[in-house]
Amino acid sequence: MKKEKLIEESRRYVDNAEKILRENGRYNSELKQYEDDKYVRAAGHYLWHSVLLALDAVFEVRKDRRTRVDINDYYDAVRKRDKKLLALVNNSYNTMHLSMDYDGNSRKSICDDGFALANDIIDRCAMMLIKE
Repeated sequence: MKKEKLIEESRRYVDNAEKILRENGRYNSELKQYEDDKYVRAAGHYLWHSVLLALDAVFEVRKDRRTRVDINDYYDAVRKRDKKLLALVNNSYNTMHLSMDYDGNSRKSICDDGFALANDIIDRCAMMLIKE
């Protein structure tokens, strides 16, 4: 897949995550959290996948689409090129992949942070493609 298409696809994943929470999340404004963590987990999964797609657009981590890539491979590739992006990736791993996807943390502030981080990473990767 072309690098620009990967960025577009990653943005589509973020849109899908927003749609999942908006349509199914059942937000409780009194508790400031979503009531069904199933949809928070799904949104976290989509967000994390959007980050990986954006990173794949910039970094040559995945040589073969049939093999599984370790998160440390992404960390190593990003560390060599952009320390600020590395901090964003580390925070997104903790927020989207661990807190939202695995733990199902349904606090709206955590979810909002996940969306902000995903958009920041995608934007930064898109800018890196332009500079290439």
